[in-house]
Amino acid sequence: MTINNKNIHNVFYIFVTAHLIFWTLIPSLTNHNLPLDTIEALAWGSNLDWGFNKHPPMSAFVPKVLYQIFGPQDWVYYLLSQIFVIISFYYVFKFSNEIFNNKLLGLISVLLIEAIYFYNFTTPEFNVNVCQLPFWSLTVYYSWKIYRGKEIKFLDCFLVGLFAAFGFLSKYLFIYLLVSIDLLFIYLIFFKKERKFDFKYLITLEVFLVVLVPHLIWLNNNEFITITYGLARTGLEQSSFIDHIKFPLIFLFKQVGIIIPFFILIWLLVKKIKFNLNLKDKKLLFLLAINIFPIVLMFLTSLITGSKIRTMWMTPFYLFFGTLFVYLFQAQINIKKLKNFTLGFIFFFFLSPGLYAYVSISKDDKRTDYPGKEIAIKTQYAWDQQFASEINVVLGDEWNAGNLSYHLKSRPVWEGFVEREKLDQLKDYMCLDNICVGSR
Repeated sequence: MTINNKNIHNVFYIFVTAHLIFWTLIPSLTNHNLPLDTIEALAWGSNLDWGFNKHPPMSAFVPKVLYQIFGPQDWVYYLLSQIFVIISFYYVFKFSNEIFNNKLLGLISVLLIEAIYFYNFTTPEFNVNVCQLPFWSLTVYYSWKIYRGKEIKFLDCFLVGLFAAFGFLSKYLFIYLLVSIDLLFIYLIFFKKERKFDFKYLITLEVFLVVLVPHLIWLNNNEFITITYGLARTGLEQSSFIDHIKFPLIFLFKQVGIIIPFFILIWLLVKKIKFNLNLKDKKLLFLLAINIFPIVLMFLTSLITGSKIRTMWMTPFYLFFGTLFVYLFQAQINIKKLKNFTLGFIFFFFLSPGLYAYVSISKDDKRTDYPGKEIAIKTQYAWDQQFASEINVVLGDEWNAGNLSYHLKSRPVWEGFVEREKLDQLKDYMCLDNICVGSR
């Protein structure tokens, strides 16, 4: 199909539908077991709380709801992941249309990010990173409505606070986006004095804090365990002087490597790489705030603390990169070269799921090859030989015990690691290695 101004919406909906079908169907057919993070989220969801040892609760809440409806159907959780991705694509498209007032450029902005690793190859694994995506795009979109509007609307402020809280409850790194947007508003209000402070801004903060209250109480009651875990993942405690140089450089090289396909599509799109940065351009300031500022803050975090930034943490950071670069190069975009861009996009669009399928089929030592169903059947058989009661508790690590919680028909609640005190509270129990199943 040729892309033109008359069929932009049709092309967009064909694109997101194809993305959803491919990235739901391929892992459903080629994987034997759900990925680690998805099993982990389902384990937490079996015993839903306002937080867990690794992350806040949002990534567990959504799979919990779907499990109540569909049960242990792997395709459902691959579909869930893609629904989160295409919601974010929709709001990138909607935001880009408003930035350009040109639907073709808005569409190109979304098609560009399909070439970024985070929005194709890694999407079948529903986790905290994927969980952030719709809330990241929604927070940006409604922040933009506040930013561009002459009149501050109560509903926009309310929605920014709500979606920002949901994003933060997905993963704490969401704060990098919020800080970046807040810095922009602070700069315009208190330094440039181009905007007046409106007390409606406080609605955003109030809603954000009110939604977070249950989690903050949980955090306090659990000795801030998720924050401790996050800091431990950075390797901060073991950092040396050289880490302040090594890890930021590694971070930069990885980011460049990840977006190489993106820049190939940019090269196919423009006549020549040439642009001027006009920092008085308010649209450009907003685009820099939501794209570059969060990455700079992440880089500074690594530089100052010597902490290691894990690649997957950057998943939502590039959602609006297509919009930024199309905005920078819009004067150089050669409409006649759209054919080359379209061919390049189609190549990457099919390459990624093809590679995923190849890796999934050709390698047999991945987490997704774990025989979760078979182990659950054997566990249930061994239990039935000894007890007449139903398995309703499982203890152990999130992966092994989480798989049992997911695959056993009784859907036992995951209650953490094996401890003598927990076993003593069970009427019946059976243990194998570091996993125990039991009945209350």
